[in-house]
Amino acid sequence: MKSSLSELPLEHVRTLLAVVDEGTFDAAAAALHVTPPAVSQRVKALERRTGRVLLMRTKPVRPTESGQVVVRFARQLARLERDARAELGISDTGEAAVLPVAVNADSLATWFLSALARIPDELSTCFELRREDEDHTTSLLREGSVMAAVTSSPDAVSGCTVRRLGRMRYLPVASPGFVARRLGDWPRVPLGAVLADAPVIFFDRRDSLQDDFARKVTGGRGASRLRHYVPSSRGFVEAIEAGLGWGVVPQAQAEPLLRAGTLVLLDADRVVDVPLFWQQWKLDSPALAAMADAVVAAAGTALDQ
Repeated sequence: MKSSLSELPLEHVRTLLAVVDEGTFDAAAAALHVTPPAVSQRVKALERRTGRVLLMRTKPVRPTESGQVVVRFARQLARLERDARAELGISDTGEAAVLPVAVNADSLATWFLSALARIPDELSTCFELRREDEDHTTSLLREGSVMAAVTSSPDAVSGCTVRRLGRMRYLPVASPGFVARRLGDWPRVPLGAVLADAPVIFFDRRDSLQDDFARKVTGGRGASRLRHYVPSSRGFVEAIEAGLGWGVVPQAQAEPLLRAGTLVLLDADRVVDVPLFWQQWKLDSPALAAMADAVVAAAGTALDQ
């Protein structure tokens, strides 16, 4: 007979979540104040009850597809329990409620933190932010690692709702020194003729924005293979200012530097717009609802609509 989630021992479910969050059986045992063998026994008992392997015993451990279902259930259960205790006025031993959220680096560097600051203090909510590319944040929702995410996908992850946030606009820029050294014939010649072989800055190997822009101006050819990878929003902009290469920068970060003359706009007509959406679990939680409202409100003023 197959077990439903309601039939799963809550102690075992919470233990599985602790193992996933802490990364190892030993760390989960320390967090739960039990022995590592006890943690192992609970996980094995849960796997026997479900008839599924729930964890990949890697370092750190990772939930299997079936394990992701149980992890989502465990996280939702924990959130509902905290909300119920708060409404009943029952002390939660001083431990703050934590909302895990996935957000892309550029949103984190420009507008997202101001959204979190709008959430009422009385909700006593803390945030665990997971930085991930906007094209990949939905994978964290699916596996149960986060309860909400800023994403580029309008397609709802199973069990989630979607709200449109707006468009993040990126401007193609370079430093004046870089333009003189590497784009010397521009603007007398088309930008595409000189840009395709010029050094370029990428955030990381998942970043496709520079290639997207280059294809627009070169007729389909991507950016140069002379690529620097700078996985920091601030460092990315500083690398462009330093003249290491050109790149596309969020408008909110680029405009002050353009006014100051430390950056040059390469093409005012070919900008890169990335649509952003807010996805969150379908969960009746005051803290989660307050965060969603705050994020949507902040995005309404920070992003192009």
